[in-house]
Amino acid sequence: MRISGNVALFAFLAASCPTSYGFVAPGGAGGKKLKSQAKWKPSFVVREDLPDYGTTSVEIDQHQLEKKEKIDKWIRKDLFGTTLMDQTLSELEADADFQDTAKRMKKLGAAGMSKEERIQRRRALDSLGVTEFNKFLSEKMDSDGTLQRKAPEVLQINIGLYCNQACGHCHVESSPLRQEMMTAETAAQCLELLKNTPSLTTLDITGGAPELNDNFRFLVKMARELRPDIDIIDRCNLTVLQEPGQEDLVDFLKENKVSIIASLPCYSADNVDAQRGNGVFERSISALLALNEAGYGTELPMDLVYNPLGAFLPPAQADLEVKYKEELGENFGILFGSLFTMTNMPIKRFADFLHRRDELKDYMELLVRNFNPDTTSSLMCLNTVSVGHDGKVFDCDFNQQLGYGIGSETAHEGGLSVFDLESLGDLQKYDIFNDNHCFGCTAGMGSS
Repeated sequence: MRISGNVALFAFLAASCPTSYGFVAPGGAGGKKLKSQAKWKPSFVVREDLPDYGTTSVEIDQHQLEKKEKIDKWIRKDLFGTTLMDQTLSELEADADFQDTAKRMKKLGAAGMSKEERIQRRRALDSLGVTEFNKFLSEKMDSDGTLQRKAPEVLQINIGLYCNQACGHCHVESSPLRQEMMTAETAAQCLELLKNTPSLTTLDITGGAPELNDNFRFLVKMARELRPDIDIIDRCNLTVLQEPGQEDLVDFLKENKVSIIASLPCYSADNVDAQRGNGVFERSISALLALNEAGYGTELPMDLVYNPLGAFLPPAQADLEVKYKEELGENFGILFGSLFTMTNMPIKRFADFLHRRDELKDYMELLVRNFNPDTTSSLMCLNTVSVGHDGKVFDCDFNQQLGYGIGSETAHEGGLSVFDLESLGDLQKYDIFNDNHCFGCTAGMGSS
């Protein structure tokens, strides 16, 4: 009699390991159906130290796979050569808050606006019983409260306020409407100081969108030629890479070994577009992918910067960096080096934001309450010289926007310029100017 393959297999299993499988061989001449004598049990013990085993729901009909967006859709080569300017200008025209600030600027001027801001911050601190910054520092640090200038290591040049964006947190109030630009003569003198100051290790070029200044490439190329050893940083808003005439910018930056510090205030479209303008997130992701393709984020340095959306401190930098890398890597395939979290300074456009929302006092209290003495050893003003588009020199980028020049006691009046100096080392005899906005640089992990 021929036995079918399946029946023969069951017969073999039953004969070989009846206790394990609980099979009874087909019933001989009676031909009875196969029966199970015992319930099957696994030959291993389920361990209790497996944290995730057993947590998956048995309602498997409810299991669904999350749809992942294709990374290819973010490689928007069609955006390169198109401008964001018109959209930004349209948004500014419809922005009542921006228009109100523009009217006040026209009426009061830069000096009047800075004075008004300073009074508002001082009133907020007075109502909190907080003394002026240097005295506060002396009480907290058991010192005389004086910050000592070191040999200059960073030359930061604000090459102009012209920008294709108008971000809500911008402390320099850049936009397409700002036409202030550094001249070739001033840029050349900055290069002369770079050559004559051997202690400098970094040239930090910022704006506005610095790349839109006609002298940006001249400054970069000559700096690289004069100081092959120096670290050149481009503070890049990312969308500038797509502006008409900038299609070769990525190649230029790579050729001159320029490090990139790019601003991306969130890994979600809603938050970025709310702070920086409609469509900016999509353009930023496309720009980051183009930079990755050129080797930035792997072979060449590229770091990102986070600014809070509102009146709160940034999350812990290390934790947020992990989250950024997870979100940007998984959703877009983007790689970068480090993430820097920056506390928003209560000046200029962000100060207006706080004042309109009646949050200035609360924010100043937040900064004071989170004073971190560890930040005082790495403040920007200790080893940085900040140069404005007009050549005037300042302790830091924030003092620059408030008009507190080195060698002057009056905002937006007098002070030294690059044409008064042979070397940036000449500035070490001048005291650092501090005021009530400095609480921003010493809160949490700081803003330097």
